[in-house]
Amino acid sequence: MKRQKRDRLERAYSKGYQAGTAGRSNEVCPFQSADSRGQWLGGWREAQEIRSTGFFMK
Repeated sequence: MKRQKRDRLERAYSKGYQAGTAGRSNEVCPFQSADSRGQWLGGWREAQEIRSTGFFMK
């Protein structure tokens, strides 16, 4: 049985979070639709907050 892909908005959030933890700029968001872009930026913002506390160190 094939596994279904995750919800697109969940995937956008996850990709934004990964970009945020890597220290990338929010200007590199690959999504054009408002919903997906909003989710990506939400993940990015959460990762930036966590990075500011020193959790992720380079």
